[in-house]
Amino acid sequence: MSDEGGSHVYREQDPTGSDADNARVSIAKRPEIEPYAVTSGLPGGGQGPKVRRFWSGRRIPAALTAAVLLGLAGLFLYDIASVRADRKAMQWRVTLANELATRHLDDVWIILGASVAAALGLWLLILALTPGERGVLPMARSGTAGVRAGLDRRAAELVLRDRAMEVSGVRSARVDVGRRKIKARATSHFRELEEVRDDLTAALGEAVRQLGLARSPQLHIHLQRAEKKG
Repeated sequence: MSDEGGSHVYREQDPTGSDADNARVSIAKRPEIEPYAVTSGLPGGGQGPKVRRFWSGRRIPAALTAAVLLGLAGLFLYDIASVRADRKAMQWRVTLANELATRHLDDVWIILGASVAAALGLWLLILALTPGERGVLPMARSGTAGVRAGLDRRAAELVLRDRAMEVSGVRSARVDVGRRKIKARATSHFRELEEVRDDLTAALGEAVRQLGLARSPQLHIHLQRAEKKG
């Protein structure tokens, strides 16, 4: 197979083979698939108990929201208590009450204030309904009472990059790890590209399997010849 011909290579897991055999997977030309897309036999992917993503504590947004609400509630409570004690209301509350009573709903400032409030409310809803912690990848659990663990995304990228650099012929490598997809880009300065690609596929496939992630990610490898200096 020649790179100049623009052939695409698709590697898929052999369900009848062993784990060692699945590290080096079969090759077939599939022009409609992304070049050199690799789907390795990795743990997870519906096997065993379902592992959910880690939820962020959202401490900073929660602290800011609580501080703002506490401050506003304190001001209103103090002003109401002052009025009950036969004192004048604060000027800002009088001005606010007059503005709200005299301005129409189509006023620019009313629309702007409502838009800001709606945007803040939507932001808080998104924070409350999404797990966050995108930098932590859930790991597979053994049994229903297994310890719940996560792997730092940056650490996984460094591990896979180091494993790629150990392959003979690889000059440089970069790995981006996502929850569903792992993209590896590498350059080779000697050996045939197909041989380097096969070794790189086997090495990274085994490395991803050893990470023990809960979800089986798709491994996409892009390998090209390094530019000659001079």
